[in-house]
Amino acid sequence: MTQEALAVLQKRLAEYVLPYTGKRLGEEGSSLEIEARDDGLLARVTLGFPAARTAADLVESLQRHCDGLDLPLPLRFEVESSIRSHSVQSGLKPLDGISNLIAVASGKGGVGKSTVAVNLALALAAEGASVGILDADIYGPSQPRMLGLQGERPVTPDGKKLEPLEAHGIKAMSIGFLVDDSQPMAWRGPMVTSALNQLLTDTLWGDLDYLIVDMPPGTGDIQLTLSQRVPVSGAVIVTTPQDIALADARKGLEMFQKVNVPVLGIVENMSFHVCSSCGHEEAIFGEAGGTKLAEEYDVPLLGAIPLDARIGAQTDRGAPTVIAEPDGAVADAYRRIALAAAGHLAAMGKDYSHAFPTITVEEG
Repeated sequence: MTQEALAVLQKRLAEYVLPYTGKRLGEEGSSLEIEARDDGLLARVTLGFPAARTAADLVESLQRHCDGLDLPLPLRFEVESSIRSHSVQSGLKPLDGISNLIAVASGKGGVGKSTVAVNLALALAAEGASVGILDADIYGPSQPRMLGLQGERPVTPDGKKLEPLEAHGIKAMSIGFLVDDSQPMAWRGPMVTSALNQLLTDTLWGDLDYLIVDMPPGTGDIQLTLSQRVPVSGAVIVTTPQDIALADARKGLEMFQKVNVPVLGIVENMSFHVCSSCGHEEAIFGEAGGTKLAEEYDVPLLGAIPLDARIGAQTDRGAPTVIAEPDGAVADAYRRIALAAAGHLAAMGKDYSHAFPTITVEEG
């Protein structure tokens, strides 16, 4: 009877589609083990993405999915995470200790890319992952202010490597930690690329599940070179619904496609405005732009973030939304986006590097 019950339960759970991978339980991105114990049936679910905060909701959903089954013993669930490394571009070596590097990019400036990047990093950390963020915008670093680390300076234990700074449970490195706010970075492309490489490889990150890279805006030579030289597991594209922003987002998306970096999905920022007085929602910059772009390139729409004055005010004072209002609707949207990105990465499989061509970068 117990073996029959296990088979019935296995079949039912194999039909459950995980909300953040889009795949059935037990397929890529998760595993399932069921065993009979003296006190009941135990279903142990292992996820390829962090879910410390959302595990309880997942268990509740799984229990509802199993309602109606005639089981001889009580059923309980255990949910844990096991985050592993994914492949990077052919010819590049993953960074020691960093399981996955996720680039957050946009085709143009002014779409809130850095705000999205820091909130995604903080959301992943809130789910139990070990996370770092690299501010790759050499000309206009913003993460020091957003993380409340302005004026802080990293230390070097050996005169060669830098210890990252820490805020809100994540590690951070930025050129803004090494230069004054008012100092202009009048550097040409090769100098920028070299500086970013040093910040990336000469920082003592330790062991990280995810390193979020806040990429410079644009799709020029600097961005293309960085996307070729930095070992990236996946990219997230940030846009607004505006046609002009979408046109530039296409360029950013295609840039990663050219260097065989999987695009994990699109974030539509400033999707709509909610009036603080009456609650009326208005699509100031247009509607469904992110959805159309996602459909055009057959990539997921990870989520939408409203245009809300509090988001900018919170980052300006060094406490991004996920920290300032962790139980609010906007923080919840960031968490869902972060989990969707991590879930899609987990569902990609182990290694596709054999299918990628070797890319050589030549500087003229």
